[in-house]
Amino acid sequence: MQNKEQAATDQNTAPIEQIMQQRKQKAKDFVKMGINPYPAQYKYEKNIAVLQQEFAYLEKEQMAENAHIKAAGRVMTYRNMGKAAFLDIRDGYAKIQIYVRADKLGAEQYKLFKDMVDLSDIVAVEGMPFRTKTNELSIMVEKWQMLTKAFRPLPEKWHGLKDIETRYRQRYLDLIANNEVKDVFIKRGHIISAIRHKLEELNFVEVETPVLQSLAGGANARPFTTHHNALDIDLFLRIAPELFLKRLVVGGMDRVFEIGRNFRNEGIDKNHNPEFTMMELYQAYADYNDMMDITETLIKTAAEKIGSQVNLNFRRAKLFDLIKEHTGLELLPYVETGKMYGVVKHLNLDLPENAPDKKVLDQIFDEKVVPHLTEPTFVMDYPAVYSPLSKVKFDNPEIAERFELYIRGMEIANAYSELNDPELQKLRFTQQMEAKKKGDDEVMPFDEDFIFALEQGLPPTGGLGIGIDRLVMILTGVESIREVITFPAMRPE
Repeated sequence: MQNKEQAATDQNTAPIEQIMQQRKQKAKDFVKMGINPYPAQYKYEKNIAVLQQEFAYLEKEQMAENAHIKAAGRVMTYRNMGKAAFLDIRDGYAKIQIYVRADKLGAEQYKLFKDMVDLSDIVAVEGMPFRTKTNELSIMVEKWQMLTKAFRPLPEKWHGLKDIETRYRQRYLDLIANNEVKDVFIKRGHIISAIRHKLEELNFVEVETPVLQSLAGGANARPFTTHHNALDIDLFLRIAPELFLKRLVVGGMDRVFEIGRNFRNEGIDKNHNPEFTMMELYQAYADYNDMMDITETLIKTAAEKIGSQVNLNFRRAKLFDLIKEHTGLELLPYVETGKMYGVVKHLNLDLPENAPDKKVLDQIFDEKVVPHLTEPTFVMDYPAVYSPLSKVKFDNPEIAERFELYIRGMEIANAYSELNDPELQKLRFTQQMEAKKKGDDEVMPFDEDFIFALEQGLPPTGGLGIGIDRLVMILTGVESIREVITFPAMRPE
């Protein structure tokens, strides 16, 4: 017994160019025989996973003689045994073994199959289901058809493909080689679907807002810039849909959400990709406490949909209480005083002495608090000065009604009681412009049209953004954002 095309996976025995030339010739030979090696369709009723379930009752060496089934898939293994061959084919759901024999197909069709079918080809078969001596459900092939003649063989050591560069650049090979990769993307689809359906149950309306924007607002981030030739203006890929969604609430759409791509011209690491998916929602007559409730509901719904066992016992804690708990320092009085570094320098943070207070606060939180946020934690009540779109507490205007949700030490969501005072929002935008003059290139622009919209009257509103990619990471248990994005950003080869 010999694995067919063993030489095809050994670059020292058969160069890839030679293998491809042989396969291209086979495609031409099919055409000469009047056979289309790339037919437009193939109809069958049941995928392989359904067939596996339907004939699970068969015992060893038992054949379902009255059943005649069809299956189609990619040839994954090929074991040639002279006048017979065993192959595994896999569709998008499961794999099944097929058994090809000369006495069942006929000598002519068997020779054609043996000569023309290679690993990675996509074929269709018809025949009777049976179970082998080794208790494997198989199909006794009585008829076959070439559906796609593959020119390239599967790569060397394709089974369990591990090379990161190959996996991410050629995701199709990753999906062929690693079933668990496909499973993550299927679960991702179910997570998004579960969130969407739950929001619809809660009377939210799904909307779409511009991806190309004349102002990159809604978050503090560096945007991607492009140019529109017809209008002769620069435009930005959106960093957030927030300001457009709140305009819709002003217009009377009390519950809106959008699931879509955002773009930020920033670094790439295990938690960041420049193109990522966000779910943002806005609810009139609600505040950030309501947003915490709905966040719990959405995440628990998504987890239940895919059967995730991640800990979802949420707790709520204030930012400065957490900092004091893990450093012993009371830092709120030092926000924007220029003195924060001096108070915390004994903590040996990786920061220069002239670091602005916001950078110092962020670093303390990242280094001293985040590693302890293993259970789901709503971190509440951020400094108002660092939350330009958030409403402040009426009895404590230094504090914004804002939270960020952390799970397993990773930020998953961000939410506010939305600022709806146009004069205060105008002041916040002005402060952002002052910060920009001092060199901060991630501040929000002054959006005059948004101020105009607020002057029409925005009702009390709660807003929430959930990072879909990171949520999928948490619920599926993977460690890198590249594992949950089908085609992550890569440096060109």
